[in-house]
Amino acid sequence: MTSIATEPEDSLQRLAEQVAVQRARPGFAMDAYFYRSQLVYRKELDEILYRSWLYAGHVSQLPNPGDYFLFDLGEDSIILVRAGDGAVHALMNVCRHRGSRLCEAAQGNRKTFACPYHGWVYNLDGSLKAARDMAAKPGFDPADYGLKRAQCLVFEGLIFINADSAAADFHSVLNRIAPALRPYGLPTAKIAHRQVYPVEANWKLVLENYLECYHCATAHRAYAKLHTLAELGEKVERINAAMHERAEAQTGVQGIALDLYQAYGTAPAFGACIYTSRYALYDGFQTGSKGGRPVAPLMGDFKGYDGAAGDFQFGPLAFMLNYPDHCVLYRFTPRSPASTDMEVVWFVRGDAEAGRDYDRDALIWLWDRTSVEDKHIIERNSAGVNSRFFEPGPYHPEHESACLDFVDWYLTAMAPLET
Repeated sequence: MTSIATEPEDSLQRLAEQVAVQRARPGFAMDAYFYRSQLVYRKELDEILYRSWLYAGHVSQLPNPGDYFLFDLGEDSIILVRAGDGAVHALMNVCRHRGSRLCEAAQGNRKTFACPYHGWVYNLDGSLKAARDMAAKPGFDPADYGLKRAQCLVFEGLIFINADSAAADFHSVLNRIAPALRPYGLPTAKIAHRQVYPVEANWKLVLENYLECYHCATAHRAYAKLHTLAELGEKVERINAAMHERAEAQTGVQGIALDLYQAYGTAPAFGACIYTSRYALYDGFQTGSKGGRPVAPLMGDFKGYDGAAGDFQFGPLAFMLNYPDHCVLYRFTPRSPASTDMEVVWFVRGDAEAGRDYDRDALIWLWDRTSVEDKHIIERNSAGVNSRFFEPGPYHPEHESACLDFVDWYLTAMAPLET
């Protein structure tokens, strides 16, 4: 693993000073300090990541009561489990006795969660079922010692969590992009492939890379050959206008070309980012694949191809790129100040069979290739940012506009409270 120099002389005062300096240079990339500081990373976890709505998984990962999987963030572990009544819960993987992890396996099926240390047992909803011999402690009430939990909701088959009990409702926010998302039939879709690409870089560098397509023409030749997003809007305006005119007729889906941006500073509530738009592929291409040819049966309600892709954002760290025949989800999960997991999930129609209806290698070809390319360029970016000679340059006003929005939101979240 590549090591980075940390900031030995750090404090909340220095963070406040760095935020003020950064705010005085609007439109410029962030100083290396924000990618290197352990103090900054800890504050990000407290003030941003554990207060935001995060994609945790898909309902197909929890088909039966007792099925669970773990979602790790930073040094914490969260159990996503389906209870006997069908509800999905997000439980902290920390025993309420002395803190032992309850689950070690990344996924499985349990009737209860039993602590391997002292034997406390929890129901699937997190309530304490048994605490051996604790009746000897006067006033001990099992109701006071259920597992701590995060807010959890399921929307269109996607599971979201938020560790902040006071976080605003996300379901009503997500409903704003439902007309564009619902036609893909994600509640009954299947995961055709999942892959984690470990990136030796700070999570913000990984996120910023996804938020802009300034690099697409140079770093992602296969992607740029198909997708108009790699160009300035004015250069592909005619192609996109033609796509919007035919989209509903050719897909058979009303509202498929919905355009809505409410992310970061314009989100309806903190960490409740949503975004959707539809943009054209170049003429002659139908989907995101090698050669632009279909690679799987049409998703959900789709009746045909309009030569376009749907873009989506859910919270600050999860995104989808959806074609009529398959969907691709990206999630970025911080692991340390210098490491991030970039997870990619490929969805196909729920009744599609591998080897008969789709070829896995053909399905994942474009976005596996793009992710490998991204890992390479992000790690090179990280190495440069950690150089003593790095001086932040200006963001491009259009190609990197989402980075500008993110940085402004980020600095506001990281700024000390006014006294």
